[in-house]
Amino acid sequence: MTAEEREAPVLEHVPDLPMAAGERIQRAVQSVISGKTDEIRTVLTVLLAEGHVLLEDVPGVGKTQLARAFAAAIGGTVRRIQCTPDLLPSDITGMSVLDRASGELRFQPGPVFANIVIADEINRASPKTQAALLECMAEGQVTVDGVTHRLPTPFLVVATQNPIDMEGTYALPEAQRDRFMVRLELGYPDEGAELAMVQARETAQPLDAVRPVTTEEQFSAEIAAAHAVRAHELVERYAVRLARATREHPDVRLGASPRATLQLVRAAKARARLLGRDWLSPDDVKALAQHVLPHHLVMHDPRARHDDARAVVAHAIASTVAPVMR
Repeated sequence: MTAEEREAPVLEHVPDLPMAAGERIQRAVQSVISGKTDEIRTVLTVLLAEGHVLLEDVPGVGKTQLARAFAAAIGGTVRRIQCTPDLLPSDITGMSVLDRASGELRFQPGPVFANIVIADEINRASPKTQAALLECMAEGQVTVDGVTHRLPTPFLVVATQNPIDMEGTYALPEAQRDRFMVRLELGYPDEGAELAMVQARETAQPLDAVRPVTTEEQFSAEIAAAHAVRAHELVERYAVRLARATREHPDVRLGASPRATLQLVRAAKARARLLGRDWLSPDDVKALAQHVLPHHLVMHDPRARHDDARAVVAHAIASTVAPVMR
């Protein structure tokens, strides 16, 4: 431990901040998705951090239901894109069409113009179509025929991905994966949660009962509050060191990018906000690192899987000294 880490300043305790909006959203989503509290909390964190989520899992575990439940809870618009090999970039972003009445070209927005965009089975789309989402995810805008159109806020892409060894899939390129703040696996529910799901859907669809639990103004205020969380330089340096540790691992060809470091800090700030703090803790960074960093890594072994990247991040966490904030 260095001298500067031993001498970390004392952070003044502040009263708990209001968490009502986040709690209400989480409770509403849990009424639809049973037994996945941690995963729901992580997606909510990404939403507050204005990031994007990649859900990789086998079909039928509730990936699309999760995204729709969040859209219903925040009262936002939601559009679903079913990715197929013949999907075109304009099918996502929109296109200019001829207005017969005026004889002029008019922009017809595509499904990406929504608060939450569900890109189902994104790795079944061609690389060219996958690339159509890059500008949307990185800059919150779409440019068609030289004209830039802003996307609504909040804006979250929830992309689902089948395991890459399934038929008809294209591996996401590094540049595309880098745009996602978090990669999650939902996994199968436990027996109790699966039984509760079966019973709840015997006579009704729980998603139909979800109503907005916050206003656009309230949720925008929560996003602003998450961005405003104070981050001491020592905690920011800790996040940088974690990312750099992945680049120095012998099994890694490409480590976490600077964009991944920024995403890690933003996500950690959102976690601090949800926990009722207006200051960033090293524990926030450590808790999100296993979700934010692994999918940014490119291993030397082409047969390496996500678990191998997670092991690298776990090693980085274990070997990097966190500052002690008192």
